[in-house]
Amino acid sequence: MTMNRRAFLKAGAGASGGLMLSLSLPGCAGVQTGYEPETGEWKPDAWLELTRDDEIYFTLARVEMGQGTYTGLTTLIAEELEVAPAAITPRFAPAAPEYRNPLYNLQLTGGSTSIATSWEPLRTAGASAREMLKMAAARIWEVEADACTVRDGHVVHPNGIDSLRYGQLVELASKEVIRGEVSLKPRSEWKLIGKQGNRLDARAKSTGTAEYGIDVELPGQVYAVVTRSPRYGGRVGSFNGDEVRAMPGVVDVVEIERGVAVVADKYWRARKAQAALTVTWDFSDALSVSTSDVFDGYRKAADEDRGESERSEGDFDDAAEAASTVLSAEYAQPYLAHATLEPMNATAWYQGDRAEVWAPTQAPDLGQIAVARVTDLSPGDVTIHTTFLGGGFGRRLTQDFIEEAAAISFKIGKPVKVIWSREEDTRHDLFRPAMLHRMKASLADGELTGWHHQIVGPQILDWYVRNAAPAQYPWAPKFLYKSLGSAGLLFEGIATPKDMSAIEGAIEYPYGVSNIDIRHTHTDPGVPVTWWRSVGFSHNGFAVETFMDELAHEAGEDPYQFRRKLLADEPRHQEVLDRAARLAGWGEPLAEGRARGIALFRSFGTYVAQVVEAGIEHGEIRVYRVACAVDCGQVVNPRIVEDQIEGGILFGLTAALYGEITLEQGEVQQSNFHDYRLMRQYERPEVTVDIVDSEAAPTGVGEPGVPPVIPALGNALFALTGKRQRSLPLTADA
Repeated sequence: MTMNRRAFLKAGAGASGGLMLSLSLPGCAGVQTGYEPETGEWKPDAWLELTRDDEIYFTLARVEMGQGTYTGLTTLIAEELEVAPAAITPRFAPAAPEYRNPLYNLQLTGGSTSIATSWEPLRTAGASAREMLKMAAARIWEVEADACTVRDGHVVHPNGIDSLRYGQLVELASKEVIRGEVSLKPRSEWKLIGKQGNRLDARAKSTGTAEYGIDVELPGQVYAVVTRSPRYGGRVGSFNGDEVRAMPGVVDVVEIERGVAVVADKYWRARKAQAALTVTWDFSDALSVSTSDVFDGYRKAADEDRGESERSEGDFDDAAEAASTVLSAEYAQPYLAHATLEPMNATAWYQGDRAEVWAPTQAPDLGQIAVARVTDLSPGDVTIHTTFLGGGFGRRLTQDFIEEAAAISFKIGKPVKVIWSREEDTRHDLFRPAMLHRMKASLADGELTGWHHQIVGPQILDWYVRNAAPAQYPWAPKFLYKSLGSAGLLFEGIATPKDMSAIEGAIEYPYGVSNIDIRHTHTDPGVPVTWWRSVGFSHNGFAVETFMDELAHEAGEDPYQFRRKLLADEPRHQEVLDRAARLAGWGEPLAEGRARGIALFRSFGTYVAQVVEAGIEHGEIRVYRVACAVDCGQVVNPRIVEDQIEGGILFGLTAALYGEITLEQGEVQQSNFHDYRLMRQYERPEVTVDIVDSEAAPTGVGEPGVPPVIPALGNALFALTGKRQRSLPLTADA
């Protein structure tokens, strides 16, 4: 987010009588700032709090779900404050307008945007506090503030000897006013940004002291489990509530929108009672589609409708007419579950005029709306306490798990923790959409002259829009019911942006081709879908980069060199491609039974190229090595970049090798890790990550490792076997 730093700062009278520094951001009026003389706490802005006891607290507006925001964003503050990151204590932000993600105007963590959107605001916050502390010390010493320096939590006198601790200066600093822009430290003076650093949450997570949502315990808390319809859209007909209520420890059995909740004094008592629960379901409005029906519908739609043009350059039809060769291919990708390590859970406490929720959510303000939707409260009456998240991958952007806990607490008047089993988490997930791609390309004397890509399938928001009105679908917030259908609004008062989830990555096709035709044939089979790690880039990456490999083979060229010559006007693409090829030893001999495949893709502003070395052992695909080059602009912490890119690679390989959710008559067939398999530790390949040293603005790293690895593996298998696989998951016997 670009921001004039002069506009960022303003001084005003705080409630404590001191002066405060607040943020000139839209809607920033909810977080109290200033100095509190009774406690000795100084909050110069919405993110920072310094105390006279030399404590520094940082309010973390982006949740920590393993992707490193806890460390990375704290590092930005620490760099400008001239303290070690470990000297700062991060705290998860409450739901408040100040903490909204400016790209979405919602307080959500997603889209690999945390560093990119926080890069300037957080550094400005730290620099502003630093300058006010210097001004306070200079006033005491009667010297120029610019002559003072800061070091390790101290302001140092121009003589280089005398110093004052930050804690000694907080009250005086709160009275200072910054005029003009605040100077941020130049790159040449950085001590933390761009350097390897340990994760601040590592000790807490490895010792079990980090609190995840599933760890929350409250006085008087009870536990609930929910029996949901096996088919989406099914409604409760009847259930044996009286019989189950008589079981030991059972507090109540209540019906909610999504099913029947059994509430007990202990979790396993709730589970035992659930086993005795019998529910009859009304499936009159339920989903009845099977996986085969989904793809039959996609192909029928593609045959009948070329789709809406999303990118058009030149004339593909003319290029195809003049071509010596026109190559066609169809690619299919299945529904995918999120499979977060921590299953869905939330603890809610309805207290009459207000409610509190403790939950691992990616969107606290949407959590407020979720509670309001199923109670008699307004969103402003709801407090969300965000915890650590045991994985998110987009699943925790949808607040159904919070709604369930709130609805049960509203009915029984007690604090309630709802925990989903792994089977419930798999069968009642909202999935990565299944998609179909039809590709055509024209070649004239071996040169690529035309590119046609028809994307067939739904958009993520289809599910939310379609189910905004019927009360039996609780995934959409309350205010969507009236606004979505009639006014075309996504969120109250905010115009709906174009949903790019089906086409992202495809429309940014980077290769130098004169005639390009990219279309989306919109069709929605009604299966609940939501954001999944790398969203549309995941399926478009597979289609685009596999087809590029097919074209290289058709042209009789090396897949690396074929791509490279088409990227002459894309230096950042070309650099990561070259780096990955060098890192992998492209062209060098391999052991018998092994082959390499290459792919690259830009997603979330980040350029990634990967070379996969793979083979087949004992009838199973084996991935030996992945060489990856990444250009994500300015790096804050290289270790976190490496971790996230590697995590994305393993996530993508899991999808490529095993990922598939299937439906029969509306029922999900998979239930746990035995039939929705994840990559095991012993299968983990050697992963090497080469990071481009860049001064460009930082971009995301949580998701960009996923898209290229899937086609790179498929391309390696083709090089090994001569058989092209155009559907996922990949198999050893194709």
